[in-house]
Amino acid sequence: MSAPDEKLPIFPLSNVVLFPRLATPLHLFEPRYRQMAHDALAGDRRIGMVVVRPDFADDMPGDPPIYPVGCMGSVTESQQLPDGRYSLTLHGEYRFRVVEEEPRPKQQLYRTARVTALQERYDDGDRERVARLRASVIESVGVIVRETQPERAASLAPDLFTGVDDTTLVNLLSNALALPVEEKQALLEADSIPERYARLATVLSFQRVELRSGDDGSGELRH
Repeated sequence: MSAPDEKLPIFPLSNVVLFPRLATPLHLFEPRYRQMAHDALAGDRRIGMVVVRPDFADDMPGDPPIYPVGCMGSVTESQQLPDGRYSLTLHGEYRFRVVEEEPRPKQQLYRTARVTALQERYDDGDRERVARLRASVIESVGVIVRETQPERAASLAPDLFTGVDDTTLVNLLSNALALPVEEKQALLEADSIPERYARLATVLSFQRVELRSGDDGSGELRH
């Protein structure tokens, strides 16, 4: 049975994708997002992160079109600065699909939407496939780092990811790799953990090909 729809404030950004199980810091300075932070902190502390479609990134001051899949985040840390800005840490809880945006009262500056939660499917029968994909992804990350950032290669010990569960690892790498925002969004939209691994493995495979052909920057890990 599908989860019932719920209402969330939505925070659209052009260059940040929030993944479940990961945290991201936010600095809110626009009046509409200060208001959103105030209301969230006074309520259930939940904010829906969504990504603006790249063709409309220049329309950020308005209400630009967004991708339909986002991630609900819970505010785990917050600080209101003396000038009214907010610093928040948002921890990704689950993916959602926007059902529709809701009309907002005149005094409300930020957008809200009715959303439905999406499951992170990972069946027992997929574990052997995921084990192969996981090994491929880890190998590719090692190759890319050795080629593009040799000074960091020593930190990639063979057991670096031991003990990190499959869901956390694929989301962590999807977030950490310096991929175009469209590719990160596509990874978020993958409808199961195996499919997210498969897409990430393909992306990294292409990047290894690009490295061999002389393009040395596409797989760099973010600092």
